[in-house]
Amino acid sequence: MKVAVDAMGGDHGVNPVIIGSVLAARELKAKVILVGDGELLEKELAPYRDVKNSIEIEHADEVVSMNESPVKAVRSKKNSSIVISTRLVKEARAVGFFSPGNTGATMAAALSILGRLDGVKRPAIAVPIPKEDGTVSLLLDAGANVDCKTEYLTQFAVMGEIYSREILSVLSPKIGILSNGEEDSKGNESTQALFKRLKKLPFHFAGNIEGRDLFGMGKLVDVIVCDGFTGNITLKTIEGCAKSIFNILRENIKKSSLAKTGALLLKPAFSAVKHTMDYSSYGGAPLLGVDGIVMIGHGSSGAQAVKNGIRVTLEFARHKINKKISDNIKRLL
Repeated sequence: MKVAVDAMGGDHGVNPVIIGSVLAARELKAKVILVGDGELLEKELAPYRDVKNSIEIEHADEVVSMNESPVKAVRSKKNSSIVISTRLVKEARAVGFFSPGNTGATMAAALSILGRLDGVKRPAIAVPIPKEDGTVSLLLDAGANVDCKTEYLTQFAVMGEIYSREILSVLSPKIGILSNGEEDSKGNESTQALFKRLKKLPFHFAGNIEGRDLFGMGKLVDVIVCDGFTGNITLKTIEGCAKSIFNILRENIKKSSLAKTGALLLKPAFSAVKHTMDYSSYGGAPLLGVDGIVMIGHGSSGAQAVKNGIRVTLEFARHKINKKISDNIKRLL
């Protein structure tokens, strides 16, 4: 099984993608197809002769930048690394692809080239959220669908439950609805209707949760369901808040009279927190519901994030997640 990797879309050039792919080949025995500027990739890959039989290169003339209109870019740049990566999946030359590039363009290419799974109304981006106890919950949708009907949200719950169980190894995932209160009557019209539908499904439904519960402080859930508008704002708020807290702590430690001693004493604790919150450990966010495997990486993905993105793509294929999603949606909804 080969994984296609968009080598051109990340914030830090091709180097992290090259190193991450090499690590995947060495540590996971993965087969990788790097998609991008062939000449550049050949040059950067040359020092890693031990993996030359595990990594191949697919040339792409064009790159979709982060600030381009996703749909226009996919339509006009037929030879971009994102579009060619998607085509490799469509042609069954790769089991899936990982991209740290333009998220909107990745979704647009996936929908136009791969299409949706049978029975799926809308795909959803499922983002891993680290919890206090070291486990991970899954938030979806994180931005694929701004407006959602109850039917879409119900399908998100089904897809998230399968991914949590199969990939995150949660035996019986608890599903919660992100709302403005825990009471059954809370939420807008759509989430109230969703509450009634999820109660009828054969899942471990935990009801509504609030924003403070995301990290496991209150009600514990494994799958958090919301529309893409709410989910994307939530995700960006988490990222911004985490950075601000670290910056505030760092600046205050520097100002302290015990700066050097305090920094040394606190270093193990800071390292542990950073590791728990590090997105690179989770391999990216799957676009669930498309007829192929699409893993969306952070724009600033480093080598470890790329390696784990390849790992999770392979796990997705081995666990036959798409077949299970399609079968369960037909059976339950």
